[in-house]
Amino acid sequence: MREGDLRWAPATRVFPYADMRMRILAAAIIVLAVPGLAQSTTWRFDNLTKIGDAQVTTVGRPQVVDTSIGKAVHFEGRGNTNSGNPESGNPTGDAIYLNAAPLSGDATYTFEVIFRPSSKGAPAQRFFHMQDNDSQSRRMFEIRIRNNEWCLDTVGIDVHQGAEQHGVTLVCDAARLHPLDRWYVVTATYDGKTLRGYVDGELQGEIGVTLAPLPPGTTSVGTRIDKRDFFTGDVYSARFQRGVLSPGDFWKVPASSRR
Repeated sequence: MREGDLRWAPATRVFPYADMRMRILAAAIIVLAVPGLAQSTTWRFDNLTKIGDAQVTTVGRPQVVDTSIGKAVHFEGRGNTNSGNPESGNPTGDAIYLNAAPLSGDATYTFEVIFRPSSKGAPAQRFFHMQDNDSQSRRMFEIRIRNNEWCLDTVGIDVHQGAEQHGVTLVCDAARLHPLDRWYVVTATYDGKTLRGYVDGELQGEIGVTLAPLPPGTTSVGTRIDKRDFFTGDVYSARFQRGVLSPGDFWKVPASSRR
C-alpha cells in the first residue's frame, strides 16, 4: 500500500462514527432546549386499576367502554340539579381518583385531555381536577352547557403567595360553543405569565395570572376533588408536558369517527 493510501484510509473509517456523535449531540441539545421534550407523562384511560403509574380509586360506577377511537372511561353524573341555578351540577355520580398530580413542580406546562362530553350532562361540570395535597391550589378543566352546546373553562388557582391568584378563562359566546356527543382535545398552557385554554387547537380564552408550581397532589376525573358537579361523558387520554407547546404540536383526536 502506498503512503498516500495510509493517509486517507483512517479518515474514511472514522467519518461514520464522527457523524453519529454529532447526531447524538444534536439530539441532546434539542431535548435540553425544549423543556416539553424533557418531561412528558401520558395517561390512557382504558382500565380502572392503574393509569400511568397512578393507582385508581373509583367513586360510583365508572365503566370502561368501547368507542370509535378505542377504549375509554365513561362517567355519569346523577342527582337533581338546582333548578334555580343555571350554573348547578349533578351532586353525585361516577369518578376516579388517582394518587398523583402530574403537573406538580412545573413552572410552565401544557396539559391536554381527549374527551367526549354528553348531551345528557348538567349545566356545570368539573371533569379534570389536580390539586395540592395541603392547600386549595389547583389546575382544572370544567365545561358549561349553553343551548345544548358546551364551552370550556380552563382554571389555574394558586394560594401560596399571599392573595389568591385566580386564573379562569371561561368564555361562552357563540364562537366558542361546540356540539356535544363528539370527541375533542382540550388544552391548557401556562408560560409563567398567561393561562390559555384551547379546543382542538383553537384559542378559547386567556388570562394573565401568577401561578407557583403545583406541589405534590391528587387528581380527580369526572368530578371536583370535593365530589360535586359530576361529569357525564367519556375520557380517553391525558398528556402533561413541562413547557409550552405551540398549537401545531397539540394532540389531535385519533383518526376515526369523532362521535
